[in-house]
Amino acid sequence: MRLRESTIPSGKLMLAQIRKLLAAPESSQEGPDQLQIAVAVLLVEAARMDDHFDDAERTVIEHLLAEKFELTQAATRELLKLAEATAESSNQLHPFTRLAVQRMDPQQRIRLIEMLWETAYADGVLDPEEDALLRRVAGLIYVSDADRVAARQRVVKRLGSKLER
Repeated sequence: MRLRESTIPSGKLMLAQIRKLLAAPESSQEGPDQLQIAVAVLLVEAARMDDHFDDAERTVIEHLLAEKFELTQAATRELLKLAEATAESSNQLHPFTRLAVQRMDPQQRIRLIEMLWETAYADGVLDPEEDALLRRVAGLIYVSDADRVAARQRVVKRLGSKLER
């Protein structure tokens, strides 16, 4: 008996789509979608590090994704939903950081670190686990400590009084 796609629960279908995207061979058509998911998952991980993913963090992530990938509001929300499901089902950063290294030049990877800092600071406080994640991701995507610290300083300067000291 063959199951129709509509009989598969949406969660299973979404996980199947995630697996397909992450396992798909490199191609110009699939590449941007994979990179978008990878970046979104890393941002979600940064937001979840303090065990609290709130509306402020969600808003910052939506803004960052929409700006970086020039997405509509609906496309951004769908990407974020997919990223949350992917982050929930994955316990590794390597597939996402590997894709960032393969698809992003050094300046783009530094910008990704800035995006991660913006997400970590979205609630106004940097949690030690968030700081540790940023250090780890920077190493995995070959962003030097100096560039990671400079990215943090740029974000702190931009956010200014929004941060608790």
